[in-house]
Amino acid sequence: MKHKFGLLFLGLSAISLSYAQKKPIDHSVYDSWKSIAKPEISKSGNLIYYSITPQEGDGTSILKNSNNQSLLQIPRGADLTLTDNEKVIVGLIKAPFQEVRQAKIKKKKPDEMPKDSLFVFNIAKNQNSKFAQVKSYKIARKGNDYIAFLNEMTLPSKQDTTKSKASNKKEKPTPTLTVLNLTTGDTSNIIKADSYDWSDDGKYLVYTIKGPEKDSLNESGLFIMDLANKSKKKISNGKGNYKNFKFDDANKQLSFVADKTPEKSLLKEFKLYHYTPGQDSAIILADKNSQGIPNNWSVSGDGNLTFSKSGKRLFFGLAPIPRVKDTTLVEFEHAKVDIWHWQDDYLQPMQLVNLKRDQSRNYTAMINLQGNRNIRPLSDETFNRISLTGDADNEWAMATSDKGYRIESQWEGGIRSDIYAVSTLTGNNKLVTKSNSGYASLAPNGDYIVYFNRSNGNWYSYHISSESTKQLNEGIQVSFVDEENDVPAAPGPYGIAGWSKDGKFIYLNDRFDVWKISLDAKSKINLTNGLGRKNQMVYRIENLYKNDDPRLNYTEIDPSNTIYLSGFNKIDKNQGLYKINKNDISKLWSGAHTYKMISADDKLDKIIYTKEDYQNSPDLYVLLNFKNETRLSDINPQQANYNWGTAELVHWTTPKGFKSEGILYKPEDFDPNKKYPIIAYFYETLSDGLYTYQPPAPTPSRLNIPYFVSNGYLVFAPDIRYETGYPGKSAEEFINSGMHYLARNNEWVDSTKMGIQGQSWGGYQVAHLITRTNMYAAAWAGAPVVNMTSAYGGIRWGTGMSRQFQYENTQSRIGKPLWEARDLYIENSPLFFMDKVNTPVAIMHNDNDGAVPWYQGIEFFTALRRLNKPVWLLNYNGDDHNLIQRQNRKDIQIREAQFFDHYLKGKPAANWIKKGVKATEKGIDWGLEVD
Repeated sequence: MKHKFGLLFLGLSAISLSYAQKKPIDHSVYDSWKSIAKPEISKSGNLIYYSITPQEGDGTSILKNSNNQSLLQIPRGADLTLTDNEKVIVGLIKAPFQEVRQAKIKKKKPDEMPKDSLFVFNIAKNQNSKFAQVKSYKIARKGNDYIAFLNEMTLPSKQDTTKSKASNKKEKPTPTLTVLNLTTGDTSNIIKADSYDWSDDGKYLVYTIKGPEKDSLNESGLFIMDLANKSKKKISNGKGNYKNFKFDDANKQLSFVADKTPEKSLLKEFKLYHYTPGQDSAIILADKNSQGIPNNWSVSGDGNLTFSKSGKRLFFGLAPIPRVKDTTLVEFEHAKVDIWHWQDDYLQPMQLVNLKRDQSRNYTAMINLQGNRNIRPLSDETFNRISLTGDADNEWAMATSDKGYRIESQWEGGIRSDIYAVSTLTGNNKLVTKSNSGYASLAPNGDYIVYFNRSNGNWYSYHISSESTKQLNEGIQVSFVDEENDVPAAPGPYGIAGWSKDGKFIYLNDRFDVWKISLDAKSKINLTNGLGRKNQMVYRIENLYKNDDPRLNYTEIDPSNTIYLSGFNKIDKNQGLYKINKNDISKLWSGAHTYKMISADDKLDKIIYTKEDYQNSPDLYVLLNFKNETRLSDINPQQANYNWGTAELVHWTTPKGFKSEGILYKPEDFDPNKKYPIIAYFYETLSDGLYTYQPPAPTPSRLNIPYFVSNGYLVFAPDIRYETGYPGKSAEEFINSGMHYLARNNEWVDSTKMGIQGQSWGGYQVAHLITRTNMYAAAWAGAPVVNMTSAYGGIRWGTGMSRQFQYENTQSRIGKPLWEARDLYIENSPLFFMDKVNTPVAIMHNDNDGAVPWYQGIEFFTALRRLNKPVWLLNYNGDDHNLIQRQNRKDIQIREAQFFDHYLKGKPAANWIKKGVKATEKGIDWGLEVD
């Protein structure tokens, strides 16, 4: 008996030792933690390529065959492209991270910074070629023979014997377009090239040459190269801005726009050009004087050029000729002032944020390339959007107009629109519906417009030729809108899943299932047979079929093919892939994982995806015939050296009887006989992320969950459901009750060492909670609102929008304007209850916050300072709502750990906590040390 107990003791000791040998995560590990980027499988399924990128540093690109044999590894590789015939793979080799870093330290100019290189790997020959100083590269979509890339070459200059050697200057590199034959390896160089593009078949290369300022040799212009005979031809002459090169589908027509006014001219005059191989040069199709173009309008240089599939039509952009500044005015003698007008469509800050967009706004017009080539404007300033079918040969387009509804978006958030069908033959329009609060789509055949009406939660189809409207979901006894909506605004839809190949059916999602409904509303089939709702499984169409048709900008569903589904179980959070059979749904795979980046070869014999859960980072896998799984990568083997953690689902009932759930994260070396500090982190609902991997990373301001768990904390992420008018009480209802539940039912939870952390909306809830309870020993609030009465009238400076919509209709959930619900705004504003706070709180609020005005953080800080309560405010200078700058992200991780370690673990306080950092010591002392 003694011998058995001895063995048991030795076994337990070995387990304890294995845990003890694992290090806790520290702040030095972040940069080396890696992720998979842009995984692709070839159409044949024989090749798989992807990149592995660290959080900071040099990544690696990898090419493998489907048997997991490595064919190529390129250090610092990025932006990989495989030729259509799968014989060559190309990509950039990024400049070394440390070289770029040193160049930044030395404050080198952009043209002095380290440059990228290009690699070209012939897979069959196992030959790799590299080219230095590359800015960009392009391969034709269907081309296999050539690649073009723009690089910089230092050309030999003519010797000037009259100048001394001392006066010699370093020659500036010359932009050069290199055309590489992928079969022979031969190159040809085009000096002084600027912009360029391929025809889809790779037979033609169009490019510009930018000559010297005086250009006495008439070098500048637009050229086309015929790769079959290597001939080059100038098709448009003169210096200018040539852009938006577009070939038709047959690669027999080229269109572009060009402005040839002097470079310093304030008023640019773009013209639309057209070229075919039978022409000596490109001809002008449209300019400001062309018949059909409205007075004081002209061709836009920012409009998209689109040939119809037949090549018979060309769509382009028109825009009003803008006013320009009077350059004779003396700038310092004139006022600089923004005029806010109560009848402006948009607030002045919103106008300023969107200034460049508005200056480039253009309106669709069409030229019929057969016949007299009349110009027909299809939209004007009335319309904010116009949509064509994919092939653009149909008569009808769809246009929407938000004119007359723009002001109310200030408090509504969303914006209503009138929906029209516009004839491309006549330019006339038909009103489909007025004041629609949802969104609309043009059917692929251009015969119907489908729209969702958010006001009543229904889907409709409008048959354009008969001008008849049908409710698509009429008679269906399930809702097609968000059943869990808990904001004041009307719920939105679950969305369109796709369109049938023949264009006669639309696929719509409800909460759990997918429906196939004919556009005439006569046929309504639950594609998933209601099994999603029955089993609490969210089914969504997973389109595994490759689409290489750029005109197919939607999910096309061919009912003659097997239809595949992703499935997410709302109860246990398992995810999988399924397929629809004649009478049921069969499971191909399912498990306690999250699957992402799913794609397949043409035959669907091989599927690649990343697979992850909290304990396993998202590595890349290949699945053969839906059965045999092979792991292709092992991106973070170092994780095995660290004390990681586990994630489990917790269920409890709130005081008002609401069923709720959340995720509890525990350290890998969890010991139920110990007591642990616990931090609650929250933002709306998080439990569906149970099997999501969370890398240790300097976050934008969220809680760094793996760091804290690895360092001996429990972390709890409760879901929150809201009652309109009472967002603060709702937070109390779910967060506090969840923490109480864990503390009451588990002796290993130290109820005296509980903390809370939240960012943005979560930061608001942190502020609210500490005014209502003393149960938390420490709190951290990022970018919080504390005064809804002042924040209601504030501006989201990142977008220029008023914040009113948030309170009346969306996340802040008051449901009414300030003057109609004064008491609710005050009740939900922590600022008015700061005298109740007894919890030490650290605030992060940055002076360039584009979402929540940073004076909210100042009001929070100054109130508690006035009350002599322990409070700290971190302002990362020039940074945003969520931290953007990595050095700031790293800094806040250290401070957050020090803060919670001090208040929840009793560790000595860092100097910034104990005594702050004076302005005179800024940049000298960061206060991170412990005296």
